[in-house]
Amino acid sequence: MMGGPRFLLAVLTPGVVVMSPASAQLLPPSPAIPEPSASTARHPFDSGGFLPPQPVATPAILHVAPGGSDAGDGSRDRPFRSVERAQQEVRRLNAVHDVTVELADGTYTLATPLRFTAADGGQGGHVVRWRAAHGAHPVLSGGTAVTGWTIADRARDIWVADVPRGVDPRQVYVGGRTAERASVRLPRAAVAFTATGMTIVDPAWRFLANLPDQSRIEVEQTGYFTDRRAVVDRISGDTIVMQQPGWRNNLIGYDTLARTIAKNGARLFLVNSLAFLRKPGQWFIDPALGKLYYKPRAGEDMARVEVVLPRLQSLVSIAGSYDRPVTDLAFDGIGFRHTSWLGASSAEGYASQQSGSYLAGWIPGFPEDPIRDCSWGCWAFETMRNRWRQQPAAVQVSAAVRVTFDKADFSQLGQIALGIGNNPEANESGIGYGAAGVEVRRSRFLHLAGGAIMVGGITPDAHHPPRAEMGVRNVVIADNRIETVSQDYKEQAAILVTYAAGTVITHNDVSDTPYDGIDVGWGWGVNDPGGSGAYRTRTRGYYDQPGNIVYDTPTILRDTVVLGNRVHKVKQWFSDGGAIYHLSADPGALIAENYVYDVPGGIALYLDEGSRYVTLRNNVVDRVAVWLNANTMDAYRPHRTTMDNLAIGNWHVGARTNGSWDAYMDNRLVDNVEVPEGAWPAAAQAVIDASGISKGERQ
Repeated sequence: MMGGPRFLLAVLTPGVVVMSPASAQLLPPSPAIPEPSASTARHPFDSGGFLPPQPVATPAILHVAPGGSDAGDGSRDRPFRSVERAQQEVRRLNAVHDVTVELADGTYTLATPLRFTAADGGQGGHVVRWRAAHGAHPVLSGGTAVTGWTIADRARDIWVADVPRGVDPRQVYVGGRTAERASVRLPRAAVAFTATGMTIVDPAWRFLANLPDQSRIEVEQTGYFTDRRAVVDRISGDTIVMQQPGWRNNLIGYDTLARTIAKNGARLFLVNSLAFLRKPGQWFIDPALGKLYYKPRAGEDMARVEVVLPRLQSLVSIAGSYDRPVTDLAFDGIGFRHTSWLGASSAEGYASQQSGSYLAGWIPGFPEDPIRDCSWGCWAFETMRNRWRQQPAAVQVSAAVRVTFDKADFSQLGQIALGIGNNPEANESGIGYGAAGVEVRRSRFLHLAGGAIMVGGITPDAHHPPRAEMGVRNVVIADNRIETVSQDYKEQAAILVTYAAGTVITHNDVSDTPYDGIDVGWGWGVNDPGGSGAYRTRTRGYYDQPGNIVYDTPTILRDTVVLGNRVHKVKQWFSDGGAIYHLSADPGALIAENYVYDVPGGIALYLDEGSRYVTLRNNVVDRVAVWLNANTMDAYRPHRTTMDNLAIGNWHVGARTNGSWDAYMDNRLVDNVEVPEGAWPAAAQAVIDASGISKGERQ
């Protein structure tokens, strides 16, 4: 048309087109459907009538490549350079098209986290896919490569490189792995704990008062099930004063920093000083000078090894609203790498409670002597139980429906990799919960500072949503390989589901973790119908605290399926917990046909406080201390907490059963078989062979 706008189509494959930005909204109109005459018109549902076929819009493909240009048109020959530019173009097309954004091989460095709102998903039944080009392995990165290494201390083999001043991450990635911050083990006998910090009682540690930059030094302790951190304020003589409120918050509750349940089994560390840089594979950063120090591992050549400094605290935020969620958004074959969550570097520290949750803020009614009066729970602690926070994930999904990750690669991330429907404060968008139909399939989670996947929130709005759209429902986690995770935040389970309905965790391979493999449930039974008698005691007084009400309706946790997983070499750091662990009531729950092995001294299948209505069927357990544990809290009888559970037809080798499996608790053991070493029946061997990643998906 002379003088009018032009319409350009680049034909790629039959029926698939790429539209230039200038013409993307100038598609030819759908063919008009002739109106039938009055004499021949029929109602569509009349006998013999018909509905005309719905016109199908042509799918659109946009191309992105590191060597492209954002002035291009997104075609194969003129690809965009940035994912942000492609995202703009998706919004021009997705109302009338399925849209695929195809990423060529390479690293796409993000200046800020990508934010996907409802406008970025499929519209009107269409789907938006972000996928790797054939044979490509594109990576979304929040980091910067560090080069130009020189020797800083030849005698100690410490190297140094320049980095931007002011950058102070908690992780550095070397050779594709999470390196360790400079740290030293501090014997617990070397210090005495106080309400404000520690007193040095071993003269060998008085050198701490002479260290520079003391307000960046941290104290870390791994106990029975917590990994706690607090930040030093100053060190003077024999007195270590800690920053608040992080130190206070680490002193109350259970498995506290000053009085851990682990006792002599706890490990105490001092972290983050150049003076602590002693072991190969450790690093230290001086943000004021812009210097990164590193002591290489054996065989590492600093002129060749890849070193990445993370700059972003998260990579991707996917969140609409409860009225208009993100819908029909897929990520296929994409890598997510290089973040560092900085929350634990603040005065809050990281007052770990359990698997990615932590206590923060100033607590009302704080006890005058917290170490004496609140190391096995107290009213001040129970006041905060429903206000714990969750660690923000690197990739966050909330207020979203039908979001999928397939053959994704989550690696070198400074926290939990993927958060689905977590608390609002754990989302960059400020919107939490509300994730439904999210699927994570055939993906890899490797070398992570935190856990792999965290599903659900932990507040009252999570367990009893005030509106249906806020519930987390029908999440599928299938055929994923998860290994070497929770390397910094060691208390985090590889997979955690808190409050969610209809979650399916099937045929995953989980290994090499310091804590649990798969954890399901939250709340210790206190939010289940009728509450928990164990939490009405004078010591705990949970229900005496404002906001801690007794519910007569169930939480949304129900119908969880944990099926066909292979869980091994987990629980390498903590005594508490289980390879597969369950907490609180879960009507319809099924834990079946899993293979758990190589957890020496640990528990394979663990039903913790308030677990109810759980069936454990046809699981195979080998090389553990306890094959089945139920925390029935017998000290609180006649109150019943963990009850109405069935363990049937499981096989185990030489391991014991713990807890009350009796008529009073209505916990039943039926037809479980202790098997001689190496003599698995055919049915058990079939479970072993089928466990883990499905045969058709194994590589």
